[in-house]
Amino acid sequence: MSTELTGEEGLQTLGPGATELLRTLDAVLEGWGSDEGAASMIMPPLLPVASLARLDFYDNFPHQALVAGALDLGRHRPFERPEFFAADAMEPARLGLPSAACFAVYLHHQGHTLDQDTRVTVLGRCFRREEHYDGLRRLLGFHMREIVALGSREFVRGHLDRCEGRILALAAALDLPVRKEAATDPFYDRGGQRALAQRLAPVKHEFLVDGLAIASLNVHRNFFGERCGIVCGASGEAVHTGCAAFGLERWLSVLRTRHGSWAAATEAVEKAAAGSAETAP
Repeated sequence: MSTELTGEEGLQTLGPGATELLRTLDAVLEGWGSDEGAASMIMPPLLPVASLARLDFYDNFPHQALVAGALDLGRHRPFERPEFFAADAMEPARLGLPSAACFAVYLHHQGHTLDQDTRVTVLGRCFRREEHYDGLRRLLGFHMREIVALGSREFVRGHLDRCEGRILALAAALDLPVRKEAATDPFYDRGGQRALAQRLAPVKHEFLVDGLAIASLNVHRNFFGERCGIVCGASGEAVHTGCAAFGLERWLSVLRTRHGSWAAATEAVEKAAAGSAETAP
């Protein structure tokens, strides 16, 4: 195994070359948000279980869920070297490890009235319990850059359209054979009208390279606006939300494969970013 990538299954340590590439790529993606007026924010690494439950997370994504709790000191035996802690050795787990970065954005804005359409960009550490892990392609813990829109339906749609153009242009500049496919996310009751609407008009599109989804565009309609009580000041109605999401380690995987080395991949990203800046209106 390369010294650039080491770690346990599902957990990877990035060496200097991979780390430089991740930072270079993330700066490009964060810049997309800044160009559109998005506020850059840092969100908590953990979120209350009660808050995620209010968003139906544990109904819709129970297979991905990971939670964190403190040790029950009354049951703890010092100087043991356990490989794991059983449930009865733990206090109740009141914190969840988020599987996506945008959940924290909606919870941050809960109860707010937005006087104008809003964009936020965040870099989150996300966690997913998977059936199997595969190098940088599928990880337990990874980085996710998101550019999130909150506002009117038209604003969110326009935001995602602009992000799609940027994704396709970057992929072309990096010589990545990307294809767009409709996907699904179970944000809605599968038997309800929202689920029917999702089947008729897909709310999630993924951008795949060699079968790996490296980015996605997600339309949530007014689901999170309603659950979090986020209201448009002009209309008094729940905001619509949508996000462009990028799994950074997945980008690293395809870039390293395509360009042959971390250094060559980093140079390609820098060149693509420079070309994009020169042609920007």
